[in-house]
Amino acid sequence: MKDFGTTFVVKHSKFNTKLKYKDTYMSDIKVLWVDDEIDLLKPHIIFLENKNYRVTTAQSGTEAIEEIKNNNFDIVFLDENMPGLTGLETLSEIKERKATLPVVMITKSEEEAIMEEAIGSKIADYLIKPVNPNQILLSLKKNLDHTRLVSEKTTSSYQQEFRKIAMDLSMVNTFEEWAELYQKLVYWELELENIDDTGMFEILESQKTEANTQFCKFVEKNYLNWFDGSDDSPIMSHTLFKERVVPQIKEQKTLMIVVDNLRYDQWKAFEPFLSMHYKKQEEELYYSILPTATQYARNSIFSGLLPSDMERIHPDLWLNDTDSGGKNLKEKEFLAAQIDRLHIDLKWSYHKISSLRQGKKLSENFKSHKNDDLMVMVYNFVDILSHSKTEMEVIKELASTDKSYRSLTQSWFKNSPLLEIIQQASRLGFKLIITTDHGTINVKNPSRVIGDKNTSLNLRYKTGRSLTYEDKEVFAVKDPRSIHLPSINMSSSFIFAKEDMFFAYPNNYNHYVSYYRNTYQHGGVSLEEMIIPFVVLDPK
Repeated sequence: MKDFGTTFVVKHSKFNTKLKYKDTYMSDIKVLWVDDEIDLLKPHIIFLENKNYRVTTAQSGTEAIEEIKNNNFDIVFLDENMPGLTGLETLSEIKERKATLPVVMITKSEEEAIMEEAIGSKIADYLIKPVNPNQILLSLKKNLDHTRLVSEKTTSSYQQEFRKIAMDLSMVNTFEEWAELYQKLVYWELELENIDDTGMFEILESQKTEANTQFCKFVEKNYLNWFDGSDDSPIMSHTLFKERVVPQIKEQKTLMIVVDNLRYDQWKAFEPFLSMHYKKQEEELYYSILPTATQYARNSIFSGLLPSDMERIHPDLWLNDTDSGGKNLKEKEFLAAQIDRLHIDLKWSYHKISSLRQGKKLSENFKSHKNDDLMVMVYNFVDILSHSKTEMEVIKELASTDKSYRSLTQSWFKNSPLLEIIQQASRLGFKLIITTDHGTINVKNPSRVIGDKNTSLNLRYKTGRSLTYEDKEVFAVKDPRSIHLPSINMSSSFIFAKEDMFFAYPNNYNHYVSYYRNTYQHGGVSLEEMIIPFVVLDPK
């Protein structure tokens, strides 16, 4: 197998030299130090001035407020115990005038009430007297130079990890290794997205692109073998409920939330908002079946069956791509059939949330389900968001990159009825499962395809007769039954777009490409679509 590590080292030569950063400790950093015994602090002030900080002193709260009115400071060191205006009163006055100015409280007192009031007033740091010069310097670095220090450290760490990832990429050959590699790439994507050196982020993006190229080759080679009944296959959509959910509901009443279209990086973005209510018990990545589309993957989760088996066993519930009607309207019935087939005796309910109104209604009525052994909830917001990005210009602006897409998801989550529901679930003692049916990818490159009028419409997969396409840009399956998909006609086949491709018809090609480029789609083969989160959390 090709050694991609060598290619990357040559392409990104900045890894061969140590990056140099501009020294930010310059004379333009202005410190205001407020203490009624300021003369006793002269050694500390000289120490800072020797480090090129410009220090102004004040001996009372009133004097400090006058200084702040007339000058711009980068940070304030404020004594808590002063005659006249106390430190806390001065802090309040400072925050009224300059809310974002960092203030470090310095006090002899270790009283908890004073600490809590200072912290509640949004101080930047809290130091107990006597302080030494290095404590002061550390506080300055933490508050004024945090971004640069984090940027330097993150960049240095990624430089070291880069070659290891490149080496892993040249050797990864199992579904477990691909899941681990994808976790690592997402970790560094989240670490690098806020640093100053955008070049590092661009290098990571090129690693992700190369990883997706190799992952598609891996899927092409191995996907068919995952259905032969051997142990050498990942947890997939049709085995998820039996293998991962059932063991949890046997232990404790459980709320299972399926957030449609949720990628692993999006889960990591809103995970911190759960920490007050839940502690993570386990987190793993499982594989969506192909197509990575809702009607296939989510129905497979709830039925515990592959699509061809759903069509055969439940012809009254299953609809093919060419059939009219909603393709995910029978999830509750599929789940009921699976629970019955597994001989599980439990009280359960199913809820689908596709609007703010529905989410608020369930939140208001959540306590009525407190005795359920299993609550299953499908939350469609992320899917709505991804499709809105295609249809609405304002969403295209707000979610133009993966970073902004994550941010928008995060903003929605922390203000959503879903978080309110999770908070209630914690109070009522529900174990929490968060998962999804498939991910999504930002598509950038068109792939020409030709089919008849009955060809399916999805941009990342097609099924139909006599499909014409670019071989190298798709994973083609001539016999759908070989991967347990329905064969609508005798000559039907499936093709799945690889990497960040999306299918475009020759007719009106340029308009079509312009309209759909840089939108989020699903149905094809990529790390983002196929390798998805399954998380179990215990109430605090």
